[in-house]
Amino acid sequence: MKKPSTGISRRQFLKAGAVGGAALITRSSPAQDAKPTHADTRPNILLVITDQQGLDTLSGLGCAGIKTPNMDRVARGGISFVQSHSTNPLCSPARSSIFTGRPTLETGVVVNDIPIRESVPNLGQWLGQNGYDPVYIGKWHIPHSFTFDIKGFNVIPAGLGGQGTLGDATISRAAEGYLLNRKHKKPFFLVASFLQPHDICQYVSMHKKAPDNLPYPSIANELPPLPPNFKFDKREPETIRKRRKLTWSEEQWRYYIWSYYRMVEEVDAEVGRVLDALQLAGEVDNTIVIFTADHGEGRGRHQMVVKNYLYEEALKVPLIVSCPTRMNKGIRDETHLVSGVDIVPTVCDYVGIKPPEGMRGKSLRPLLEGKATPWHEFVAAEVTLTGRMIRTPRYKYIMYKGDPVEQIFDMKEDPWETKNLAPDPAHADTLAAHRKLLAEWEGSLDVAPVSEKIQQRIDRWSKKKT
Repeated sequence: MKKPSTGISRRQFLKAGAVGGAALITRSSPAQDAKPTHADTRPNILLVITDQQGLDTLSGLGCAGIKTPNMDRVARGGISFVQSHSTNPLCSPARSSIFTGRPTLETGVVVNDIPIRESVPNLGQWLGQNGYDPVYIGKWHIPHSFTFDIKGFNVIPAGLGGQGTLGDATISRAAEGYLLNRKHKKPFFLVASFLQPHDICQYVSMHKKAPDNLPYPSIANELPPLPPNFKFDKREPETIRKRRKLTWSEEQWRYYIWSYYRMVEEVDAEVGRVLDALQLAGEVDNTIVIFTADHGEGRGRHQMVVKNYLYEEALKVPLIVSCPTRMNKGIRDETHLVSGVDIVPTVCDYVGIKPPEGMRGKSLRPLLEGKATPWHEFVAAEVTLTGRMIRTPRYKYIMYKGDPVEQIFDMKEDPWETKNLAPDPAHADTLAAHRKLLAEWEGSLDVAPVSEKIQQRIDRWSKKKT
C-alpha cells in the first residue's frame, strides 16, 4: 500500500486500526433494539460498498451456487435496481462518482490513484457542513486505498491493504463499534467500504498458469456452469481482444467462478455484522441503507476476468436502497437506467439539502416511493481513458477511441452481448443515434483540467496497460 498523505506508515495505520477497532467494540451493551435519543429527526445514511462485485451475485436476485443472506436482507427491505451501472469500471474512478455525483471526466479521476478535483466536494464534506456526522471506515482509494486523510470525514482506521479476506472483518467490527457507542447528537453518514470480492485479482494473478487438476477435486460437481456468453461474437475492438491471455480449461474457468462466489459470501457475512449493529442500536427505522459496489468482475463472461472494460459483467453493479419507514420494499426495478452519479442527489434529497452544483445524476427518491417521474434517456460510462459506453433502454453502444471496431447490442433480445450489430447495415440508424448521444454527452461535460503531475500519472497508467 502506498504511504497515506498524512505521512503515516502502513505499520502505523494497521496498528491504529487494531487498537482503535478494539476500543470501539469495548462497550456496555445497549438494550435490544434501543431507541435513538438524538433530537435531529433527519435520516441516518449507511452506505455499504463492496469492491469488484457484479450485479447478479446475490442469491436473492437469482444467482445459483451462492448464499448472500445479508445482502438479500437489504434487498427485501428496499428497491433493487437491476439496470445499475458503474460510471467507470475501475476502482478509483468509480468511487469518485459515487461520492461526488459527477462522471469521471469531471472528477478528474480517470485512472486509479488520482485525487478528486479540488473544486468538487465529496458527500462527506457536503453532509458534514449540513449537520451530519460523516464517518468513513475501510477502502477509500481516491487516491490512497487506506488512509486517515479523507476530506470531510472522520476516519476510523480499519482494513488490511490488499487482503479483503483478512481485513474486512476489522471494517465490520469498527462499524459495529461506532454504531453501538455513538452519543446520538447528530444523524450519521457512515460509510463501510469493504475490499472483497477484490481478492479475485490475486487469484487470477496466482493462477495465470493454472494446474491441470483442481486443488479440491471433491467439489467438481459443485462448480458453477460456464456463462451463456462464454462463446461470443469475435467482432470486437482490438483493445478488448488483446486482453485475453489465459489458457484455462473449461473446468478451471468454472473453479475460478466458484472461488469468486466464496469471496462474495465472505463479505456478505461482514455486511451482516453491520446490519445487526444497526438493529441493536435501534436505528433501523431511521436509517437509509444504500448497498452498492464500485464495479463488477469478468467471471468468464466473454472469457474475461477482472474489470476495466465495458461489457455488462464489469459494468453492472448492485444498487439497493432500503429504509422500512420511508420507501417501498421487496421490489426489483428492471426498467430505470441508473448509475453511481445518482447516489449523491438521492442522499441530499432524503436529508433535505440542496446537492452540490453540477450534479449529473437524479434523485432516486421518486422511484423508491413509487412515484412517476421523468427519467434518464440514457446512462454513460467511461473506461481506460478512451473507452465510452452509452446505454439506452434497449441498446448499448461501445467504442474505444482510435479503434475502428464499434459495438451495438440489442439488450432486450441479446442481454448477454453475444451479437455485435454495429456492422449490420440494418442498424445503421441505431448506431448513428448512439454516436450522437455520446458526442452530445461529452460536449456537455465540464472536463477537469489535467495538471502536469496528473498527466504523468495517466501516462504511466497508459503505458502499463498497453
